[in-house]
Amino acid sequence: MILFETPPNRTRSLQHAFPVMHGLEPVVSGFGAALGRAQDSLLRQGFKGELGQIAEVGDGLIAVGLGSEASLDSLRNAAGVLARQLGRLDRIGTSLHLVPITGATEAVVEGFGLGGYRFDNYRARQQVDHVIELHGAMASEVERALIGVEAESYVRDLINTPAADKAPQALAGSIADRARSVGIAAEVWDRDRMVQEQMSGTLAVSAGSDRPPRFVRLSYRPAGATKNLALVGKGIVFDSGGLSLKQAEGMETMKTDMSGAAACAGAMWAIAKRRLRINVEGYLPITDNMPGGFAQKPGDVIRYRNGRTIEVLNTDAEGRLVLADGLILAGESDADLIVDIATLTGAQRIALGDRLGAAIGNDLAVDSGDVDLAIAAGAVAGERFWPMPLVRDYRHLIESQVADAKNTGGRYGGVTTASLILEPFAGAHRWVHLDIAGPARAEKAHGWYTAGGTGFGTRTLLALAEILATKRAAR
Repeated sequence: MILFETPPNRTRSLQHAFPVMHGLEPVVSGFGAALGRAQDSLLRQGFKGELGQIAEVGDGLIAVGLGSEASLDSLRNAAGVLARQLGRLDRIGTSLHLVPITGATEAVVEGFGLGGYRFDNYRARQQVDHVIELHGAMASEVERALIGVEAESYVRDLINTPAADKAPQALAGSIADRARSVGIAAEVWDRDRMVQEQMSGTLAVSAGSDRPPRFVRLSYRPAGATKNLALVGKGIVFDSGGLSLKQAEGMETMKTDMSGAAACAGAMWAIAKRRLRINVEGYLPITDNMPGGFAQKPGDVIRYRNGRTIEVLNTDAEGRLVLADGLILAGESDADLIVDIATLTGAQRIALGDRLGAAIGNDLAVDSGDVDLAIAAGAVAGERFWPMPLVRDYRHLIESQVADAKNTGGRYGGVTTASLILEPFAGAHRWVHLDIAGPARAEKAHGWYTAGGTGFGTRTLLALAEILATKRAAR
Protein backbone atom coordinates (compact mmCIF):
# COMPACT_ATOMS: atom_id res chain seq x y z
CA MET A 1 0.00 0.00 0.00
CA ILE A 2 1.13 3.55 -0.73
CA LEU A 3 0.64 6.11 2.05
CA PHE A 4 1.03 9.88 1.69
CA GLU A 5 2.28 12.67 3.94
CA THR A 6 2.32 16.40 3.22
CA PRO A 7 5.13 18.00 5.28
CA PRO A 8 5.60 21.76 4.76
CA ASN A 9 9.23 21.36 3.69
CA ARG A 10 11.29 18.80 1.82
CA THR A 11 12.98 16.19 4.02
CA ARG A 12 16.62 16.41 2.88
CA SER A 13 17.63 13.05 4.36
CA LEU A 14 15.19 11.14 2.11
CA GLN A 15 15.83 9.93 -1.39
CA HIS A 16 13.95 12.36 -3.59
CA ALA A 17 12.39 11.79 -7.02
CA PHE A 18 12.13 14.81 -9.30
CA PRO A 19 10.71 15.22 -12.82
CA VAL A 20 12.86 15.57 -15.92
CA MET A 21 11.71 16.34 -19.46
CA HIS A 22 13.07 14.69 -22.59
CA GLY A 23 16.47 16.23 -23.26
CA LEU A 24 17.44 16.24 -19.57
CA GLU A 25 15.57 19.41 -18.71
CA PRO A 26 14.38 19.77 -15.08
CA VAL A 27 10.72 20.77 -14.72
CA VAL A 28 10.77 22.25 -11.22
CA SER A 29 13.39 24.58 -9.80
CA GLY A 30 16.23 23.48 -7.57
CA PHE A 31 17.50 20.46 -9.47
CA GLY A 32 19.28 21.96 -12.44
CA ALA A 33 22.76 21.92 -10.89
CA ALA A 34 22.52 18.31 -9.72
CA LEU A 35 21.17 17.26 -13.11
CA GLY A 36 24.01 19.06 -14.87
CA ARG A 37 26.64 17.34 -12.75
CA ALA A 38 25.09 13.94 -13.42
CA GLN A 39 24.49 14.24 -17.17
CA ASP A 40 27.37 11.99 -18.17
CA SER A 41 26.27 9.33 -15.70
CA LEU A 42 22.67 9.55 -16.83
CA LEU A 43 23.59 9.21 -20.47
CA ARG A 44 25.67 6.12 -19.67
CA GLN A 45 22.52 4.72 -18.01
CA GLY A 46 20.56 5.47 -21.18
CA PHE A 47 18.43 8.03 -19.39
CA LYS A 48 17.10 10.75 -21.69
CA GLY A 49 14.06 11.89 -19.75
CA GLU A 50 11.71 9.71 -21.76
CA LEU A 51 8.36 8.90 -20.21
CA GLY A 52 8.69 6.39 -17.38
CA GLN A 53 12.49 6.28 -17.34
CA ILE A 54 14.05 6.29 -13.87
CA ALA A 55 17.70 6.74 -12.93
CA GLU A 56 19.87 7.50 -9.90
CA VAL A 57 21.41 10.97 -10.07
CA GLY A 58 23.46 10.84 -6.88
CA ASP A 59 23.18 12.93 -3.71
CA GLY A 60 20.05 10.96 -2.87
CA LEU A 61 18.23 12.13 -6.01
CA ILE A 62 16.27 10.07 -8.54
CA ALA A 63 15.40 11.46 -11.99
CA VAL A 64 11.99 10.52 -13.35
CA GLY A 65 11.24 11.05 -17.04
CA LEU A 66 8.08 12.84 -18.19
CA GLY A 67 8.81 12.58 -21.91
CA SER A 68 8.33 15.48 -24.29
CA GLU A 69 5.25 16.92 -22.57
CA ALA A 70 4.41 17.61 -18.94
CA SER A 71 0.76 16.61 -18.59
CA LEU A 72 -1.50 15.00 -16.03
CA ASP A 73 -1.19 11.69 -17.87
CA SER A 74 2.62 11.86 -17.98
CA LEU A 75 2.64 12.62 -14.24
CA ARG A 76 0.34 9.64 -13.54
CA ASN A 77 2.54 7.45 -15.71
CA ALA A 78 5.78 8.56 -14.09
CA ALA A 79 4.40 8.16 -10.57
CA GLY A 80 2.95 4.75 -11.43
CA VAL A 81 6.22 3.43 -12.82
CA LEU A 82 8.15 4.81 -9.84
CA ALA A 83 5.69 3.20 -7.40
CA ARG A 84 6.51 -0.24 -8.81
CA GLN A 85 10.25 0.36 -8.43
CA LEU A 86 10.36 1.47 -4.80
CA GLY A 87 11.67 -1.93 -3.74
CA ARG A 88 12.93 -1.85 -0.17
CA LEU A 89 12.53 1.91 0.21
CA ASP A 90 9.88 2.40 2.86
CA ARG A 91 9.80 6.20 2.45
CA ILE A 92 10.65 8.57 -0.38
CA GLY A 93 10.12 12.22 -1.17
CA THR A 94 9.09 13.68 -4.51
CA SER A 95 8.48 16.97 -6.25
CA LEU A 96 6.48 15.53 -9.15
CA HIS A 97 3.40 17.27 -7.76
CA LEU A 98 5.13 20.66 -8.10
CA VAL A 99 5.02 20.59 -11.90
CA PRO A 100 3.04 23.75 -12.72
CA ILE A 101 -0.10 22.09 -14.06
CA THR A 102 -3.56 22.38 -12.51
CA GLY A 103 -4.41 19.03 -10.91
CA ALA A 104 -0.79 17.87 -10.65
CA THR A 105 -1.10 16.74 -7.03
CA GLU A 106 -4.18 14.62 -7.72
CA ALA A 107 -2.56 13.04 -10.79
CA VAL A 108 0.60 12.17 -8.86
CA VAL A 109 -1.37 10.66 -5.97
CA GLU A 110 -3.42 8.61 -8.43
CA GLY A 111 -0.28 7.44 -10.20
CA PHE A 112 1.48 6.38 -7.02
CA GLY A 113 -1.64 4.89 -5.43
CA LEU A 114 -2.74 2.87 -8.44
CA GLY A 115 0.73 2.05 -9.74
CA GLY A 116 1.61 0.73 -6.30
CA TYR A 117 -1.53 -1.43 -6.09
CA ARG A 118 -0.92 -5.09 -5.30
CA PHE A 119 -3.33 -8.01 -5.04
CA ASP A 120 -1.73 -10.12 -2.35
CA ASN A 121 -4.81 -11.83 -0.90
CA TYR A 122 -3.58 -15.23 -2.03
CA ARG A 123 0.13 -14.79 -1.28
CA ALA A 124 1.85 -15.96 1.89
CA ARG A 125 3.99 -12.83 1.87
CA GLN A 126 2.17 -9.51 1.93
CA GLN A 127 3.46 -6.29 0.38
CA VAL A 128 5.37 -3.67 2.37
CA ASP A 129 3.80 -0.25 2.88
CA HIS A 130 5.59 2.72 1.32
CA VAL A 131 5.26 6.37 2.38
CA ILE A 132 5.44 9.15 -0.21
CA GLU A 133 6.22 12.65 1.04
CA LEU A 134 4.61 15.38 -1.06
CA HIS A 135 6.10 18.42 0.62
CA GLY A 136 3.92 21.50 0.44
CA ALA A 137 0.98 19.68 -1.15
CA MET A 138 -2.56 20.57 -0.07
CA ALA A 139 -3.96 17.79 2.11
CA SER A 140 -7.44 18.35 0.62
CA GLU A 141 -6.15 17.56 -2.88
CA VAL A 142 -4.45 14.41 -1.63
CA GLU A 143 -7.59 13.28 0.19
CA ARG A 144 -9.74 13.95 -2.88
CA ALA A 145 -7.44 11.89 -5.10
CA LEU A 146 -7.29 9.07 -2.58
CA ILE A 147 -11.06 8.60 -2.87
CA GLY A 148 -10.61 7.70 -6.55
CA VAL A 149 -7.61 5.51 -5.74
CA GLU A 150 -9.50 3.64 -3.02
CA ALA A 151 -12.53 3.16 -5.27
CA GLU A 152 -10.48 1.79 -8.16
CA SER A 153 -8.36 -0.39 -5.88
CA TYR A 154 -11.54 -1.94 -4.48
CA VAL A 155 -12.75 -2.58 -8.02
CA ARG A 156 -9.43 -4.24 -8.90
CA ASP A 157 -9.74 -6.42 -5.80
CA LEU A 158 -13.19 -7.58 -6.90
CA ILE A 159 -12.02 -8.30 -10.45
CA ASN A 160 -8.85 -10.13 -9.39
CA THR A 161 -10.62 -12.35 -6.87
CA PRO A 162 -11.02 -15.89 -8.27
CA ALA A 163 -14.53 -16.72 -9.45
CA ALA A 164 -14.78 -19.53 -6.88
CA ASP A 165 -14.54 -16.95 -4.10
CA LYS A 166 -17.00 -14.39 -5.46
CA ALA A 167 -20.23 -16.28 -6.08
CA PRO A 168 -23.02 -13.92 -7.18
CA GLN A 169 -24.43 -13.85 -3.66
CA ALA A 170 -21.04 -12.98 -2.13
CA LEU A 171 -20.19 -10.37 -4.77
CA ALA A 172 -23.58 -8.71 -4.46
CA GLY A 173 -23.26 -8.70 -0.68
CA SER A 174 -19.83 -7.07 -0.80
CA ILE A 175 -21.04 -4.36 -3.18
CA ALA A 176 -24.16 -3.67 -1.11
CA ASP A 177 -22.28 -3.50 2.19
CA ARG A 178 -19.70 -1.11 0.82
CA ALA A 179 -22.39 1.09 -0.73
CA ARG A 180 -24.32 1.29 2.54
CA SER A 181 -21.16 2.36 4.37
CA VAL A 182 -21.34 5.74 2.58
CA GLY A 183 -25.11 6.19 2.74
CA ILE A 184 -26.12 4.59 -0.56
CA ALA A 185 -29.38 2.63 -0.41
CA ALA A 186 -28.75 -0.92 -1.62
CA GLU A 187 -31.15 -3.74 -2.49
CA VAL A 188 -30.04 -7.26 -3.37
CA TRP A 189 -32.65 -9.24 -5.28
CA ASP A 190 -32.51 -13.03 -5.05
CA ARG A 191 -33.77 -15.38 -7.75
CA ASP A 192 -37.38 -15.26 -6.52
CA ARG A 193 -37.42 -11.46 -6.59
CA MET A 194 -35.78 -11.49 -10.01
CA VAL A 195 -38.54 -13.78 -11.30
CA GLN A 196 -41.11 -11.41 -9.83
CA GLU A 197 -39.40 -8.42 -11.49
CA GLN A 198 -39.06 -10.30 -14.81
CA MET A 199 -35.26 -10.11 -15.00
CA SER A 200 -35.52 -12.57 -17.86
CA GLY A 201 -32.10 -12.09 -19.46
CA THR A 202 -30.11 -12.62 -16.28
CA LEU A 203 -32.27 -15.58 -15.29
CA ALA A 204 -31.72 -17.20 -18.69
CA VAL A 205 -27.95 -16.71 -18.55
CA SER A 206 -27.79 -18.06 -15.00
CA ALA A 207 -29.81 -21.21 -15.75
CA GLY A 208 -26.75 -23.40 -16.34
CA SER A 209 -25.03 -22.48 -13.07
CA ASP A 210 -25.46 -24.11 -9.67
CA ARG A 211 -24.92 -20.69 -8.08
CA PRO A 212 -28.08 -18.54 -8.10
CA PRO A 213 -27.94 -15.05 -9.63
CA ARG A 214 -28.36 -11.73 -7.88
CA PHE A 215 -29.45 -8.29 -9.00
CA VAL A 216 -28.12 -5.27 -7.11
CA ARG A 217 -29.95 -1.96 -7.15
CA LEU A 218 -28.13 1.05 -5.70
CA SER A 219 -29.57 4.51 -5.07
CA TYR A 220 -27.68 7.67 -4.10
CA ARG A 221 -29.97 10.68 -3.70
CA PRO A 222 -28.35 13.59 -1.86
CA ALA A 223 -30.39 16.57 -0.70
CA GLY A 224 -30.74 19.30 -3.29
CA ALA A 225 -29.71 17.20 -6.29
CA THR A 226 -31.73 17.66 -9.47
CA LYS A 227 -29.61 15.91 -12.11
CA ASN A 228 -30.22 12.17 -12.55
CA LEU A 229 -27.66 9.64 -13.78
CA ALA A 230 -28.24 5.89 -14.17
CA LEU A 231 -25.36 3.39 -14.33
CA VAL A 232 -25.74 -0.18 -15.61
CA GLY A 233 -22.87 -2.67 -15.29
CA LYS A 234 -22.34 -6.17 -16.63
CA GLY A 235 -21.61 -8.58 -13.79
CA ILE A 236 -20.73 -11.98 -15.27
CA VAL A 237 -18.76 -13.56 -12.43
CA PHE A 238 -17.37 -16.27 -14.67
CA ASP A 239 -18.04 -16.70 -18.36
CA SER A 240 -17.52 -20.19 -19.75
CA GLY A 241 -19.48 -19.26 -22.85
CA GLY A 242 -22.38 -21.47 -21.77
CA LEU A 243 -23.27 -24.20 -24.26
CA SER A 244 -21.42 -22.15 -26.91
CA LEU A 245 -18.35 -23.11 -24.91
CA LYS A 246 -15.18 -21.05 -25.10
CA GLN A 247 -11.85 -22.73 -25.75
CA ALA A 248 -9.79 -23.37 -22.63
CA GLU A 249 -7.45 -20.41 -23.11
CA GLY A 250 -10.47 -18.16 -23.64
CA MET A 251 -11.67 -18.94 -20.13
CA GLU A 252 -8.41 -18.18 -18.34
CA THR A 253 -9.25 -14.52 -17.72
CA MET A 254 -13.02 -14.81 -17.47
CA LYS A 255 -13.11 -14.02 -13.77
CA THR A 256 -12.75 -10.43 -15.03
CA ASP A 257 -16.07 -10.42 -16.90
CA MET A 258 -17.79 -8.59 -14.05
CA SER A 259 -15.55 -5.53 -14.49
CA GLY A 260 -18.43 -3.31 -15.60
CA ALA A 261 -20.57 -4.00 -12.53
CA ALA A 262 -17.53 -3.53 -10.29
CA ALA A 263 -16.71 -0.20 -11.96
CA CYS A 264 -20.26 1.07 -11.37
CA ALA A 265 -20.13 -0.01 -7.73
CA GLY A 266 -16.75 1.61 -7.16
CA ALA A 267 -17.76 4.82 -8.92
CA MET A 268 -20.96 5.15 -6.88
CA TRP A 269 -19.01 4.66 -3.65
CA ALA A 270 -16.63 7.44 -4.69
CA ILE A 271 -19.49 9.71 -5.82
CA ALA A 272 -21.08 9.39 -2.39
CA LYS A 273 -17.71 9.75 -0.63
CA ARG A 274 -17.07 13.01 -2.48
CA ARG A 275 -20.65 14.08 -1.71
CA LEU A 276 -21.40 15.05 -5.29
CA ARG A 277 -24.79 16.70 -5.68
CA ILE A 278 -26.24 14.41 -8.30
CA ASN A 279 -28.75 11.57 -8.08
CA VAL A 280 -27.24 8.27 -9.22
CA GLU A 281 -28.97 4.91 -9.59
CA GLY A 282 -27.06 1.69 -10.19
CA TYR A 283 -28.37 -1.51 -11.80
CA LEU A 284 -26.06 -4.51 -11.59
CA PRO A 285 -27.05 -7.98 -12.90
CA ILE A 286 -24.68 -10.57 -11.40
CA THR A 287 -24.45 -14.20 -12.50
CA ASP A 288 -22.26 -16.97 -13.89
CA ASN A 289 -22.60 -18.18 -17.47
CA MET A 290 -22.16 -21.97 -17.32
CA PRO A 291 -23.06 -25.01 -19.49
CA GLY A 292 -25.08 -26.97 -16.93
CA GLY A 293 -27.99 -29.25 -17.64
CA PHE A 294 -30.52 -26.44 -17.38
CA ALA A 295 -28.49 -23.97 -19.46
CA GLN A 296 -30.20 -21.89 -22.12
CA LYS A 297 -29.81 -23.30 -25.61
CA PRO A 298 -29.17 -21.79 -29.02
CA GLY A 299 -32.58 -21.11 -30.51
CA ASP A 300 -34.21 -20.16 -27.20
CA VAL A 301 -36.15 -16.90 -27.07
CA ILE A 302 -36.10 -14.54 -24.08
CA ARG A 303 -39.12 -12.34 -23.41
CA TYR A 304 -38.17 -9.28 -21.38
CA ARG A 305 -40.00 -7.17 -18.82
CA ASN A 306 -40.80 -4.57 -21.49
CA GLY A 307 -42.22 -7.20 -23.88
CA ARG A 308 -39.27 -7.18 -26.27
CA THR A 309 -37.87 -10.56 -27.33
CA ILE A 310 -34.36 -11.77 -28.22
CA GLU A 311 -33.48 -15.04 -29.90
CA VAL A 312 -30.33 -16.56 -28.41
CA LEU A 313 -28.11 -17.99 -31.15
CA ASN A 314 -24.79 -17.81 -29.29
CA THR A 315 -24.84 -18.29 -25.53
CA ASP A 316 -21.38 -16.69 -25.33
CA ALA A 317 -22.97 -13.38 -26.34
CA GLU A 318 -24.54 -13.20 -22.89
CA GLY A 319 -23.47 -9.72 -21.73
CA ARG A 320 -26.09 -7.95 -23.81
CA LEU A 321 -28.73 -10.30 -22.43
CA VAL A 322 -28.09 -9.29 -18.82
CA LEU A 323 -27.45 -5.61 -19.58
CA ALA A 324 -30.92 -5.47 -21.15
CA ASP A 325 -32.45 -6.14 -17.72
CA GLY A 326 -30.58 -3.25 -16.17
CA LEU A 327 -31.30 -0.91 -19.07
CA ILE A 328 -35.04 -1.61 -18.83
CA LEU A 329 -35.09 -0.62 -15.16
CA ALA A 330 -32.92 2.43 -15.85
CA GLY A 331 -35.29 3.34 -18.66
CA GLU A 332 -38.21 3.23 -16.23
CA SER A 333 -36.45 5.77 -14.00
CA ASP A 334 -36.19 9.55 -14.23
CA ALA A 335 -32.62 9.39 -15.54
CA ASP A 336 -31.37 12.30 -17.62
CA LEU A 337 -28.61 10.05 -18.93
CA ILE A 338 -28.10 6.27 -18.86
CA VAL A 339 -24.56 4.91 -19.11
CA ASP A 340 -23.83 1.19 -19.31
CA ILE A 341 -20.33 -0.24 -19.06
CA ALA A 342 -19.27 -3.78 -19.92
CA THR A 343 -16.54 -6.11 -21.10
CA LEU A 344 -18.88 -6.79 -23.98
CA THR A 345 -17.22 -7.64 -27.29
CA GLY A 346 -13.98 -9.07 -28.62
CA ALA A 347 -14.59 -6.71 -31.54
CA GLN A 348 -13.81 -3.75 -29.28
CA ARG A 349 -10.43 -5.21 -28.43
CA ILE A 350 -9.71 -6.00 -32.08
CA ALA A 351 -10.62 -2.48 -33.15
CA LEU A 352 -8.95 -0.47 -30.37
CA GLY A 353 -6.53 -2.78 -28.57
CA ASP A 354 -6.04 -3.08 -24.84
CA ARG A 355 -5.66 0.55 -23.81
CA LEU A 356 -8.71 2.28 -25.27
CA GLY A 357 -12.39 1.71 -24.60
CA ALA A 358 -15.20 2.26 -27.09
CA ALA A 359 -17.95 4.84 -26.55
CA ILE A 360 -21.19 4.76 -28.50
CA GLY A 361 -24.59 6.33 -27.90
CA ASN A 362 -27.92 7.43 -29.28
CA ASP A 363 -27.31 11.18 -28.73
CA LEU A 364 -31.01 11.96 -28.76
CA ALA A 365 -30.31 15.37 -27.27
CA VAL A 366 -28.24 16.83 -30.09
CA ASP A 367 -26.94 19.70 -27.96
CA SER A 368 -25.67 17.40 -25.21
CA GLY A 369 -22.88 15.51 -26.97
CA ASP A 370 -23.23 12.64 -24.51
CA VAL A 371 -20.54 10.46 -26.11
CA ASP A 372 -18.18 13.44 -26.22
CA LEU A 373 -18.99 14.11 -22.57
CA ALA A 374 -18.13 10.53 -21.61
CA ILE A 375 -14.89 10.71 -23.58
CA ALA A 376 -14.05 14.03 -21.88
CA ALA A 377 -14.69 12.42 -18.49
CA GLY A 378 -12.32 9.63 -19.47
CA ALA A 379 -9.68 12.21 -20.38
CA VAL A 380 -10.00 13.75 -16.91
CA ALA A 381 -9.41 10.30 -15.40
CA GLY A 382 -6.62 9.41 -17.83
CA GLU A 383 -8.81 6.65 -19.31
CA ARG A 384 -9.05 6.87 -23.07
CA PHE A 385 -12.23 6.14 -25.01
CA TRP A 386 -12.77 6.34 -28.75
CA PRO A 387 -16.15 7.19 -30.34
CA MET A 388 -17.75 4.45 -32.42
CA PRO A 389 -20.73 4.89 -34.77
CA LEU A 390 -24.23 3.57 -34.09
CA VAL A 391 -24.91 2.60 -37.72
CA ARG A 392 -28.65 1.98 -37.72
CA ASP A 393 -28.74 0.52 -41.22
CA TYR A 394 -26.84 -2.45 -39.73
CA ARG A 395 -30.04 -3.48 -37.98
CA HIS A 396 -30.61 -6.12 -40.65
CA LEU A 397 -27.62 -7.97 -39.17
CA ILE A 398 -29.52 -8.64 -35.94
CA GLU A 399 -32.90 -9.49 -37.50
CA SER A 400 -34.39 -12.74 -36.23
CA GLN A 401 -36.90 -14.98 -37.97
CA VAL A 402 -38.80 -15.58 -34.73
CA ALA A 403 -38.08 -12.67 -32.35
CA ASP A 404 -37.58 -8.91 -32.30
CA ALA A 405 -33.82 -9.42 -32.58
CA LYS A 406 -31.14 -12.07 -32.27
CA ASN A 407 -28.25 -11.76 -29.85
CA THR A 408 -25.43 -11.76 -32.36
CA GLY A 409 -24.83 -9.88 -35.58
CA GLY A 410 -22.09 -12.04 -37.00
CA ARG A 411 -18.37 -11.54 -37.34
CA TYR A 412 -18.11 -7.94 -38.51
CA GLY A 413 -19.02 -4.65 -36.84
CA GLY A 414 -19.44 -6.31 -33.47
CA VAL A 415 -19.29 -3.14 -31.36
CA THR A 416 -22.06 -1.57 -33.42
CA THR A 417 -24.33 -4.62 -33.66
CA ALA A 418 -24.07 -5.27 -29.92
CA SER A 419 -25.01 -1.64 -29.32
CA LEU A 420 -27.96 -1.92 -31.68
CA ILE A 421 -29.20 -4.87 -29.63
CA LEU A 422 -28.96 -2.79 -26.44
CA GLU A 423 -30.35 0.51 -27.73
CA PRO A 424 -34.09 -0.28 -27.60
CA PHE A 425 -33.85 -1.29 -23.93
CA ALA A 426 -32.83 2.25 -22.92
CA GLY A 427 -36.18 3.50 -24.19
CA ALA A 428 -36.37 7.18 -25.08
CA HIS A 429 -33.55 8.15 -22.72
CA ARG A 430 -30.20 9.61 -23.65
CA TRP A 431 -27.84 6.64 -23.50
CA VAL A 432 -24.12 5.93 -23.77
CA HIS A 433 -22.57 2.47 -23.97
CA LEU A 434 -18.95 1.97 -22.88
CA ASP A 435 -17.28 -1.23 -24.08
CA ILE A 436 -14.14 -1.93 -22.04
CA ALA A 437 -13.37 -5.49 -23.16
CA GLY A 438 -9.75 -4.59 -23.95
CA PRO A 439 -8.63 -2.15 -21.24
CA ALA A 440 -10.45 -3.89 -18.36
CA ARG A 441 -7.46 -6.19 -18.00
CA ALA A 442 -3.73 -5.65 -18.48
CA GLU A 443 -1.46 -8.50 -19.52
CA LYS A 444 1.47 -6.64 -17.98
CA ALA A 445 1.97 -3.47 -15.96
CA HIS A 446 2.13 -0.13 -17.75
CA GLY A 447 1.87 3.40 -16.44
CA TRP A 448 -0.35 3.38 -13.35
CA TYR A 449 -1.92 0.04 -14.31
CA THR A 450 -0.74 -3.20 -12.77
CA ALA A 451 -1.14 -6.62 -14.39
CA GLY A 452 -4.62 -8.11 -13.99
CA GLY A 453 -7.88 -6.27 -13.49
CA THR A 454 -7.39 -2.55 -14.09
CA GLY A 455 -10.62 -1.03 -12.79
CA PHE A 456 -10.79 0.87 -16.09
CA GLY A 457 -13.90 3.06 -16.27
CA THR A 458 -14.32 3.55 -12.53
CA ARG A 459 -12.81 7.01 -12.41
CA THR A 460 -14.37 7.89 -15.78
CA LEU A 461 -17.82 7.36 -14.27
CA LEU A 462 -16.78 9.37 -11.21
CA ALA A 463 -15.52 12.21 -13.42
CA LEU A 464 -18.68 12.06 -15.53
CA ALA A 465 -20.87 12.41 -12.44
CA GLU A 466 -18.77 15.35 -11.29
CA ILE A 467 -19.00 17.06 -14.68
CA LEU A 468 -22.77 16.58 -14.79
CA ALA A 469 -23.22 17.80 -11.22
CA THR A 470 -21.13 20.90 -11.90
CA LYS A 471 -22.80 21.52 -15.23
CA ARG A 472 -26.19 21.42 -13.59
CA ALA A 473 -25.16 23.67 -10.75
CA ALA A 474 -23.83 26.26 -13.20
CA ARG A 475 -27.16 26.68 -14.98
